[in-house]
Amino acid sequence: MRLEPVVGDDPRAVLRAVRAALHGAGPALGVGAAENLPAEVPAGTAAVVTTSGSTGVPKSVVLSRDALTASALATADRIGDGAWLLALPATYVAGLQVLVRSVIADREPAILSGSFTPQAFTATAAMMVSATGERRVPTYTSLVPAQLTRLLDAADRDASVGAALRSFERVLIGGQALAPAVRERAEAAGVRITRTYGSTETSGGCVYDGVPLRGTRLAVEEGEVWVSGPSLADGYLDDVERTDAVFVHDTDGVRWYRTGDTGSIDDGVLRIHGRIDNVIVSGGLNVSLDRVERLVRTVPGFAEAVVVGVPDERWGEASVIVVAHRDADGAHLDDARAAVAQSIGPHARPARLVLVDDLPTLASGKPDRAALRRLAHLPPTGH
Repeated sequence: MRLEPVVGDDPRAVLRAVRAALHGAGPALGVGAAENLPAEVPAGTAAVVTTSGSTGVPKSVVLSRDALTASALATADRIGDGAWLLALPATYVAGLQVLVRSVIADREPAILSGSFTPQAFTATAAMMVSATGERRVPTYTSLVPAQLTRLLDAADRDASVGAALRSFERVLIGGQALAPAVRERAEAAGVRITRTYGSTETSGGCVYDGVPLRGTRLAVEEGEVWVSGPSLADGYLDDVERTDAVFVHDTDGVRWYRTGDTGSIDDGVLRIHGRIDNVIVSGGLNVSLDRVERLVRTVPGFAEAVVVGVPDERWGEASVIVVAHRDADGAHLDDARAAVAQSIGPHARPARLVLVDDLPTLASGKPDRAALRRLAHLPPTGH
């Protein structure tokens, strides 16, 4: 089957290619940081999504028509059917899925043009009002936490932004963990949010508010979260070794995706604890940076902070808090260190605080942790 990369990030070009690929009339589309991809891909492929991820290691994920369709139908089954607003890059799996859901529902998506701003989001949402007979068509959108925070900040000054957020039947939030303080702000503002968990390898979100979508199965093997179901990717393009390491079969022949996340399932609800590989060894003790980051974000002034690991002459490795100047009002390193020490232990306390003008992010909106680690080598700028 022929693969045709989509040049640039024009969402309308991606939409045309998605429609053709899902209907079987066109070639598979290649999106993301796609370079040197082959001209042919396996039959049934709808899209190859290439991403460098937060660690900078590129991977090209092969998604079939069946997987993308199963994901879209399972989402509609959980939250309902309606019209979607695209506010994420179409080359990122969550943005791509907004377009897939629109094609499957046979509805034209609203597309936010240009850079994401609260004003542009509000104007685009206002244009979505429509009805079938006397019934208003429900509207949906998908955002990353940084976008939601920006909209909530703007809503404090402009009531129309808050009204736009409340107009959506559901606002899916994914890409990274949502800070408890931001979730509470959204709920207090009347925004109907749903936290999603998934990855490109699962065709996007496959667990909503901790509960798997229809057809998705979860397991925890030696602390690692495994996912099975019809939305799994076929694997990594031209990378059999990586595919076989990540997509495995159990003794019953069921195919699973090893997420690389640690977690637990309590009363049927999935709880993610962090990345298996996001661990440092400080003073001979393992420290989960994800766990430290969750605790730091509960401290006033650190709701958007990111915690990364750096070499340390005394301890071998140490954690550093990186936060943007504008988000650090009232932030105190001592408070964050105390919170971490109380919950984890003194060995896990962040060593220092680095203030930056802006937190670097990937196109998906996730923190660029490779860039943040480089920034964390800067001298401390405050406490």
